[in-house]
Parts: sequence; structure tokens; C-alpha cells
Amino acid sequence: MSVSMFDETLPRGEQDGVGLRVGAIIDRGGEVLLLELPSTGPIRPTRKLPGATVEPGESVAGALIRGVHEETGLTVTDIRHHIGDFDYLSPAGKPVRRLHFAVEVESPGPVVLSAHAGYVWAPLDGDGLSVTSSIQKILDDYRELVYPR
Repeated sequence: MSVSMFDETLPRGEQDGVGLRVGAIIDRGGEVLLLELPSTGPIRPTRKLPGATVEPGESVAGALIRGVHEETGLTVTDIRHHIGDFDYLSPAGKPVRRLHFAVEVESPGPVVLSAHAGYVWAPLDGDGLSVTSSIQKILDDYRELVYPR
């Protein structure tokens, strides 16, 4: 499914009360960029993919490009593949659908963070990515698509 086809679903999502978020897989030779949230307690929060909320009237591609730039300072040059999506409830209890895409960036660095405590380039084939099970499935699907065994 192309990115533009997702834009056709935006009005329905807004009518149904489902918020849309986008996430980007940025691959640097088998390592993926993961962002670290600030932690104030003894439990380390899970890492996340760069992304954004799709704002009213904004395209999915526009939100993806904006989100990557705002969170990392990197410039998206191409949106390669739709990898998958999942639904969840926001902390406020509202339904959210998160769409994930593999993207190309102008350069993988320097990464300039705006709201995160840190970042890592984590190997896709490694253990301990410290991501949610939903993100792990997205990354597994991506790895099978790009690096089939």
C-alpha cells in the first residue's frame, strides 16, 4: 500500500475518532535508529522509532518527514516501504493507529535530538533492542523484507 493510499483513510480515521501516528525506520547498514525517552525512575523506558502525530489536514508523508526532522534533525529523502501498523490506546485512553515506514535520509548524522534523552543505532539482528513487542514485530518484518535469510 502506498503512502498516498493512507491519506485517503485520514478523514475516516478522524470521523471514527482514531488518531494516526507515523513511525520511521532509519537503517544504517543493518542498524536502526532508536530514540530513548527520559527516565526518572528505576525502570528504564522502552526505546521508540522516530515519528509524529498526523495533524488535521496533514498528509501521512508530510507527518513522517516532519516527525523525523523534528525528533532527529535528519532529512527524509525517500519513503521506501510501508512495513506495518498496530493499534493501541494512548495514555489518555484514546484509540491510536501507528503506521510504520522504511525511509531514506540525506545523511545518518549528526542526530540532533529535540525531546529525547538519547539515541542508539541498534543492530537489527541483535537482542535487547529494548522496544515494545509491537515495535519488535515491525522491526522483524522490516528485517525479513530487506535482509531475508
